[in-house]
Amino acid sequence: MNKLITTLLVFCILTGTAFAQKEGNEKLFKDSYIKKTMKKALSWQLKNPKHELYDWTNGAFYAGVFAAYETTGSKKIWKAMEEMGEANEWKAGPRLHHADDHAICQTYIDMYRISGDRKMIQPFIETMDEFMVTPYETGDIRKCTWWWCDALFMGPAAFVKLGETLDDDKYLKLNDKLFKECYDLLYDKEEHLYARDIRYKWDEPGIEVIKESNGEKIFWSRGNGWVMGGLVRVLQELPKDYPTRDFYIQNFKEMAAKIISIQQEDGLWKASLLDPEAYPGGEASGSGFYTYALAWGINNGILDKEKYLPAVEKAWVGMNSLIQPDGHVGWVQPIGADPRKNFSADSWEVYGTGAFLLAGSEVIKLKP
Repeated sequence: MNKLITTLLVFCILTGTAFAQKEGNEKLFKDSYIKKTMKKALSWQLKNPKHELYDWTNGAFYAGVFAAYETTGSKKIWKAMEEMGEANEWKAGPRLHHADDHAICQTYIDMYRISGDRKMIQPFIETMDEFMVTPYETGDIRKCTWWWCDALFMGPAAFVKLGETLDDDKYLKLNDKLFKECYDLLYDKEEHLYARDIRYKWDEPGIEVIKESNGEKIFWSRGNGWVMGGLVRVLQELPKDYPTRDFYIQNFKEMAAKIISIQQEDGLWKASLLDPEAYPGGEASGSGFYTYALAWGINNGILDKEKYLPAVEKAWVGMNSLIQPDGHVGWVQPIGADPRKNFSADSWEVYGTGAFLLAGSEVIKLKP
């Protein structure tokens, strides 16, 4: 009898715990909760600025800020973006060919589409005019203009957004050329992931092979997150009948299938995609971009809902576990070019917040 009572008590406790967890998780998907959490994370980040406002880090952050504005309609968020643009004089960063310095222009273009104020895009038009007539010098590592995979978030969407806004496909064609060069250089067609740059490829003549501790190829989580986020932002813009659209869709689908196959139990992804055991904690920035990309794929009918929705729901629960009491997004790997171990709940970066905001902006659109 005592054994039976004990068994029943354990069952009730476990059932109650599971019910409480389910109830808590359901809260995370309510529109009001998502908006509240996005505003909290955004408010903290705006009070704790970092880097030059034209920097690539803020390019990713303000992409998320604009997504938060679209999601919430907050006038305060719009004002924050205006202040950023005015401080930058609506200019790209100073490096003409460097995709990192073009990322912030995505937000300028998005804002122009609402306000119609030409000053928001004119400097970028002038930058692109110069870009298109100025040769780019390559090198041992820099074998093409976009020679590192992160560039595929920074540059492509800015080019395509500008082309669509001006109804001028020369920018789209330029993006096709530069994107395909990067794809040919860095995309691993067996693993369906991108090397961060040529130094992390296995079969490149003259390049010393770098391996993870378990002998696997090095595929950086945030680097591939940049790519998937960039693919989303290109596909959002390209016309349905655009000649190369299927190339981007195929690349997106291949990466999506790979990414959900290596999702961790907590719903997140470690800093190194193929050597998760060697790295602590779920990494917020890569995980945020995957959550954003996968949710967008479902919302736009590109990814099968039955297959991908459980992964997105699991990821969003995991992402919320990274929000700290004061509102900052923790567990963000610092700036680098490969997987790192030196981050914790206290580690934050503006691009981590940007990734979280982008994820929330798509998760809120999901339908059961």
